[in-house]
Amino acid sequence: MVEPKYKRVVLKLSGEAMAGQSGFGIDPATIKEMVKEIKEVHALGVEIAIIVGGGNIWRGITGAEMGMERAQADYMGMLATVMNSLALQDVLENNGVPTRVQTSIDMRQIAEPFIRRRAIRHLEKGRVVIFAAGTGNPYFSTDTLAALRAAEVNADVILMAKNNVDGVYDADPRQDANATKFDNLSHLDVIAKGLKVMDSTASSLSMDNDIPLVVFNLNEPGNIRRVVLGESIGTVVGGK
Repeated sequence: MVEPKYKRVVLKLSGEAMAGQSGFGIDPATIKEMVKEIKEVHALGVEIAIIVGGGNIWRGITGAEMGMERAQADYMGMLATVMNSLALQDVLENNGVPTRVQTSIDMRQIAEPFIRRRAIRHLEKGRVVIFAAGTGNPYFSTDTLAALRAAEVNADVILMAKNNVDGVYDADPRQDANATKFDNLSHLDVIAKGLKVMDSTASSLSMDNDIPLVVFNLNEPGNIRRVVLGESIGTVVGGK
């Protein structure tokens, strides 16, 4: 059996990835493909925690355009992440992968509250844990949640899965044909250069806790497994 490089990972998925080609809502075929890859990694004995955004259902910028209070818009975004998490949980369990959803906002009828020791125990027992509802506070992104939970559960790495972008560039490669890709960066480089990998709060938190980050293309089949096995794809931030 191939030995994974990382034993415990936090996989960060964007909400937009859940929508597939439609760009909005939840696309069943897209989630099934995601789950197929997650199941392959789970079968390697890797402990997996997942964080999924909510941009396929609600984006804070929409609230801003409506003149909505920022905190209110952010709470709506947190609820969107719960919807995505429950959909992902259902497909995972239908494919034989035991899963728990833990939320930062108390909603006991549908998910467990986040309890650090319980989350770690789930991971140790081979259950995929999905962290939903952000940090439970407005003004913080799901990127920050990824860095926070990775520190709390002692994850080896954060896997930042991007849509159709295969790493970190000095400009948007979809708009600038001359954009240069980085193979390795430090967290300080990301902050100093203003690179749009994750928000500055998340980058600082990852740097302070010495948590590496791998940015890779989610839309390339098999990439999650390749990253976990230590293949050189994407951009490594803060790692060796």
